[in-house]
Amino acid sequence: MPKKQKFPHLLGSKWTACEATFGWRHFAVVNRKNEEGHVFAELESSCDRTIRFWVNAKNLRDRRRWLPGWTTLEELGIEPSKYEKNLEQINRSQVERVVTERS
Repeated sequence: MPKKQKFPHLLGSKWTACEATFGWRHFAVVNRKNEEGHVFAELESSCDRTIRFWVNAKNLRDRRRWLPGWTTLEELGIEPSKYEKNLEQINRSQVERVVTERS
């Protein structure tokens, strides 16, 4: 009898970060890998396909960090205006970083 696969529905699942991650909150699992007994998920931002990173799939079970599905700012209890200001600061710092790196 084959071993039961950990996280069988991981690929294609959608997640909301409780805190902005790389400037975004909504992600989808686009890849998975098993390494040394651990399962890793590659998350891709739904709004910026260039933002991709790997996390241990066990971290997705931590409801203080990740929520299954896509959750709105209102459902998270966050005022959109505060989030937009934070996003503007993040975008401004990214632009400043790129300008500095090119100089």
